[in-house]
Amino acid sequence: MSEPVGEDPVPRSTFMLIFRGGAVSRPELSPSELQAHVEKWYRWSEELAGQGRRNAGTALDGPGATVRGRELVTDGPYAESKDLVTGSMVFEAAGLEDAIEVARGCPTYEFGGSVEVRPVQGYRI
Repeated sequence: MSEPVGEDPVPRSTFMLIFRGGAVSRPELSPSELQAHVEKWYRWSEELAGQGRRNAGTALDGPGATVRGRELVTDGPYAESKDLVTGSMVFEAAGLEDAIEVARGCPTYEFGGSVEVRPVQGYRI
């Protein structure tokens, strides 16, 4: 029996890529260097969308704040720039190995960034 038209024959799971560091944490980059790097991100994201993988993604802005319980709110998070969460992306992959392969194509490594690959649970809170 053949697969129905328009359905992906490989069951997919949802994963999140959590980006840390990278060009966003490198203030010494010139505007043109940063723009060239951002364009690599757009191309990579569009490639994933073209494969039907990309679900959502966003970069983070500013230092924000950290809340620890009801009483303590601090400016920051003041992590080392290489450890600072700079964005995330939710996407579809056949499994963890496939998700890791997707993460290997991320442009963040060009400037020392890292990518954490995490499976997303099937329910929303």
